[in-house]
Amino acid sequence: MNILLHICCGPCTAFPLRMLRQDGHQIQGYFYNPNIHPFQEFKRRLTALEEYCRQEKLVVDYDREYGLREYLRRVVFNEEHRCRLCYKMRLVEVVRKAKEVGADAFSTTLLYSRYQQHGVIKNMAEQLAEEYGIPFYYQDFRQGWQEGIDLSVEMGIYRQPYCGCIYSEQERYDKKFRKKKKKPEGN
Repeated sequence: MNILLHICCGPCTAFPLRMLRQDGHQIQGYFYNPNIHPFQEFKRRLTALEEYCRQEKLVVDYDREYGLREYLRRVVFNEEHRCRLCYKMRLVEVVRKAKEVGADAFSTTLLYSRYQQHGVIKNMAEQLAEEYGIPFYYQDFRQGWQEGIDLSVEMGIYRQPYCGCIYSEQERYDKKFRKKKKKPEGN
């Protein structure tokens, strides 16, 4: 099967790509991630992915547009639902791209991360598959979490410390924010 794989970053691609290729699939990548901020982080992840794909001989179509404005237009004042909005934003584009390139199916490396809302991604992708008339290839890649980390470290791929958006960056580094978030309302 020829699968268009939405790629969020190099490290999250290592295990899914290995599994899909072992299962005999032909994989083409698509990098579309307007959520990644700030600009230097976006560039760093893009460069790391390009290096990884050279090593793995993976053909990838890169959307190099820094999507700050569009991403924020969709999530500002909806921060509590930002992940769902972000998933939809990216999955709609991968479905469109899969149709455009004539792929047999589409999938996403978001299914690799233990930190993503796996069920939401799966359900959303299945709905989009039905809506657009192209199959969604589902595989739970989370069992390879450590193997993917080990592969990316072994290959020397830059591993980012947060999901990508400015909100996840704050959640990762702002200790006061994390403490406040853990406190129950009214305290």
